[in-house]
Amino acid sequence: MALTYGQYLKIPELLSLQSPVSIGPDHDETLFIVIHQVYELWFKQQLHEGDYLGERLGERDLPAARATLKRMLTILKTMVAQIDVLETMNPIDFLSFRSLLQNASGFQSCQFREFEILLGNRKASFADHYPAGSLEHTKIIARLGQLSLWQVFVRFLAAEGHAIPASAFDAPQSAPTQACAEVADALLKLYRERSPITGICELLVDLDEGIQEWRYRHVKMVERTIGFRQGTGGSAGAEYLRQTLFRPLFPDLWEIRTRL
Repeated sequence: MALTYGQYLKIPELLSLQSPVSIGPDHDETLFIVIHQVYELWFKQQLHEGDYLGERLGERDLPAARATLKRMLTILKTMVAQIDVLETMNPIDFLSFRSLLQNASGFQSCQFREFEILLGNRKASFADHYPAGSLEHTKIIARLGQLSLWQVFVRFLAAEGHAIPASAFDAPQSAPTQACAEVADALLKLYRERSPITGICELLVDLDEGIQEWRYRHVKMVERTIGFRQGTGGSAGAEYLRQTLFRPLFPDLWEIRTRL
């Protein structure tokens, strides 16, 4: 028997994964579940693309790296646009089933934490949010043991012959990416020489700006939906999310703007 569309994509299994907990169930709970499941699929794809981007940079394959970054940016635009769909949900309708979520929260998304770690926004404490020995804990520890995308890019610059100190990429970072004067100087030289590598730099700036836009839209969505209530996972809700705004992933790419 020939493989069918439904078999290939596991459609029956996929459509069986939306299980509202409200009695009725509440009409908007299905939308809430679908949106967040789709986000998890996009996180999976972003991790897939991000790992591939690291490989391409490691091989000094600039065209493939550029194409992969463009794909990640296009996916990010879709992730931001999904917030428009979520905001069609009236706050009263969300509150009708919110208490049934108990401690379940996007704050617990392992893949989102992995994505942040990949991008360089990392903390060793991320692993503490998951039970020791759990699959999530194992995945976070593994990600923390890898170089960030920025470190891979900086290593690529060093391989291309630019004056980059080994300390900028020789070990996985345990904190968010910090500015490095030597890296900034090398980037400034690349821009002034109009190197083709600056095309990758600008795509990284686009990615950084896109993540900041996504964070902002997420904050405003939470504010308009639950105001300033505590998050279901025990976080400070919108107040916690607001603290993540406007933190650049790649500070050196922003710092050189005033020196060009």
